[in-house]
Amino acid sequence: MALVRIEGPIIEAKSIVEDINEHVKNTAVKAIVLRVNSPGGGVVASQEIYEAVKKAAGQKKVVVSMGALAASGGYYISAPATRIIANPGTITGSIGVIMEVPNIKGLLDKVGVKSEVIKSGRYKDMASPFRGMGKEERDILQGVMDDVHAQFISAVAAGRKMPEEEVRKIADGRVFSGRQAIKAGLVDELGDLDYTVRTAAKMAGLKGEPEVITKKETNHLLDLFSSQIHETVSRIMPTAELKYMYAP
Repeated sequence: MALVRIEGPIIEAKSIVEDINEHVKNTAVKAIVLRVNSPGGGVVASQEIYEAVKKAAGQKKVVVSMGALAASGGYYISAPATRIIANPGTITGSIGVIMEVPNIKGLLDKVGVKSEVIKSGRYKDMASPFRGMGKEERDILQGVMDDVHAQFISAVAAGRKMPEEEVRKIADGRVFSGRQAIKAGLVDELGDLDYTVRTAAKMAGLKGEPEVITKKETNHLLDLFSSQIHETVSRIMPTAELKYMYAP
């Protein structure tokens, strides 16, 4: 039995994907428990972990144990698991995508600072924090958001074996408690981590007390530390970089 912990914002997928893939290859590992305690994060990182979980679930039992928070990208990566178990008070769901575009033009006007832009394409400075956003730019970005949102809906529908129309009804960014998520079809049952480990062992046909192994805890801690630094810097120093997130 293997335990993979996914804690904090999802910024990088590499070490988590490597962990999952190694456990899949290890013939001694009969089931994988993912302990998810995350508010979500980067779209691509979430999609890469989703694919790793989906692949793993095609070969072994993969059971998710949701902690205090498994929302947005945290739910995205959970969707393809064999089974999802949450605590009654877990906050989950938040199926949606968000892009925050800072606008510091008013501040710069007050201090008399102007930005001179040289560009080769009409929309090359789209979402610049140094000026307001026009309708055409907003429409373009909204189109991107709608497409990425549709990808989220399709992923949940495929992972949970639900009709996309049913997922779309609750894919408006709302959050659910663990108990509410069962009624919505997003979670299978309620229980803590110990219960999840026992359930995964039973599903895999293991007898007695399961031996639980973990790998690369140090790397996961470093990933969490790095992601927190990245988040702090990005908030303090707004840039023209387009960032959209599976996050509340």
